[in-house]
Amino acid sequence: MIAEPQPLAEVTAQAIKVLCAEIGVVNTVRFIGQFTAGHGNYTEERDRLFANLTLADIVSEIKRDKDQL
Repeated sequence: MIAEPQPLAEVTAQAIKVLCAEIGVVNTVRFIGQFTAGHGNYTEERDRLFANLTLADIVSEIKRDKDQL
């Protein structure tokens, strides 16, 4: 038996309906969020963010932030 492929929009709608029924709306949203593409350039952003910091500076900031929790 060969199944006819459905339009992707229908497959997506069915999949979301099944996921919501099986794992709930919140977990469905969390699951789908894994596959959402981000934006920007991760490497360039990190290069700009940490351009003037040494590893010791970064570690100190992490420790300071951790102590504030």
